Order: sequence, then C-alpha cells, then structure tokens
Amino acid sequence: MKATGFNHVTIRVSDLSRSLLFYESLLGMKLVHRGRLDVYLEWGSVWICLIERSCESSEKPSYGVDHIAFSITEEDFHDAAAKLQGAGVPIVRGPLERGGGYSINFLDPDGTELELFTGSLAERMKGWS
Repeated sequence: MKATGFNHVTIRVSDLSRSLLFYESLLGMKLVHRGRLDVYLEWGSVWICLIERSCESSEKPSYGVDHIAFSITEEDFHDAAAKLQGAGVPIVRGPLERGGGYSINFLDPDGTELELFTGSLAERMKGWS
C-alpha cells in the first residue's frame, strides 16, 4: 500500500460558524460545501472537513489530533505568521527555524493545534541521522 500525499483531515468543532470564519477569513481557505453541521474547505491541494459536534453527545473519546501541519513557501511564511499574530491567534510555538524550515504552531478557535511549515520530510530527516 502506497500513499501519494496528504488527503484531508476532519476536525471536530464546537461552533461551526465561528470556526468557518477562522478557517475561511483568517487562513484563506475556500468554502466548497456547507451542510447543516459540516463544511468542506480547500486550501491549495489540501481539503479540510469541519464538523460540529458537542462533546456530551460524542461516543468517541475526545483525544483529537495532536496537530495538523500545512506546507507554506518560505516567501509567504513571515507574512502569514505576522497575520496570525496581528489577529491575536494563540501561538503555541514560533515563529522559528527548526527541522529544516520555518515553523509556527497556533490554535484554532476550539484549541486544535495547527502548524505552518516551510520544510520537507527530507529536510526534517537530515537532523535525525
């Protein structure tokens, strides 16, 4: 079995409208579909599903995702980091240079950790040899 690349991620959110505003307006994702309790967004070659669920009604444990990293060019990285900081988005780490590129980790409105990273897996592995 061979994967060909990142396909999508589904993120549980508490307030779909608030999260859509964050992902669409601040991050610049393109709305493709809006349902009653879900939205599908495109961001370059990546697609994201946001699904509104209350923690109380969920049968799954709310362990969630550690973080989701998206590629960004080094040319666009510093402007994106400044935009996040200027909008008062909680920054977890960075912006900094690490693992073969520039990185910034930040939180969406429900506390899901996202990362913008300029490096590649090959560049990251150079530091692990």
